[in-house]
Amino acid sequence: MRHSLSLLLIALFASVAPVQAMAGNDIPDDVKVRCKADYSRLCSGVMPGGGRVLACFQAHKGEVSPDCADALSQMKK
Repeated sequence: MRHSLSLLLIALFASVAPVQAMAGNDIPDDVKVRCKADYSRLCSGVMPGGGRVLACFQAHKGEVSPDCADALSQMKK
């Protein structure tokens, strides 16, 4: 029973939208929206917080979409 409950909880949390997974004050809302697909594709296994998602995007900077790259560059300004 406990195993089934654990699997159910994992399935529920896995279905959380990528934008929600990127939640945090370190990522502006427009970046969350513009980088949603890139997060899903490149960084979905990264635990949010502590700048880890931004570090993941930096590590994959050559692979992010142009729209996401633009949003990330706007963050630095």
